[in-house]
Amino acid sequence: MIRESWLLEAIEQLRTDFDAVESEIPKKIHVTCGWPSTGGRPGKKQTIGECWPEDCSEDGYVEIFINPMINDSIKVLGVLVHELIHACGHNGHRGQFRVLAKALGLEGKMTATEVGEDLAKRLEDIIAPLGEYPHSKLTPLAKKTQGTRMIKLLCPTCGWLARTSRKWIDLGLPTCACGTKMEEA
Repeated sequence: MIRESWLLEAIEQLRTDFDAVESEIPKKIHVTCGWPSTGGRPGKKQTIGECWPEDCSEDGYVEIFINPMINDSIKVLGVLVHELIHACGHNGHRGQFRVLAKALGLEGKMTATEVGEDLAKRLEDIIAPLGEYPHSKLTPLAKKTQGTRMIKLLCPTCGWLARTSRKWIDLGLPTCACGTKMEEA
């Protein structure tokens, strides 16, 4: 089974849970493992899931993305539940979103929900016939740090500009052709 089939089958299993809290998962929905539009890499504000409404999609489908850095089945389904609440038309993380999240078993800060104990048991029941999430975690390569950054120097007398590296500034600021010592701009 491929990831998308696994995720779509999980959505079908979750429909009854959403029906029980009087919220309907849209019929036209695509879900995949893919990088979110922003915040996909590890960091303070890492995005682990993203939901795009049907009016953003040319074919009128809701589009859900699960960050490929996640491979734990329970966590993936927890992210999926969170994004499905958005797919039901609940933007933001307050009001009806919060009510549904709590009713479905999500806990913690609503912008970064965690799977509660009761929801974890339900998700294990979904995973049992499906098997584990068929995905290997992707780890992005470290960003290459910039080498030399040229620093702007300015003559306070005549306004002449020059650029040089920190290495040369540390040896001493140069003198302008007008005879004035240059300054960092």
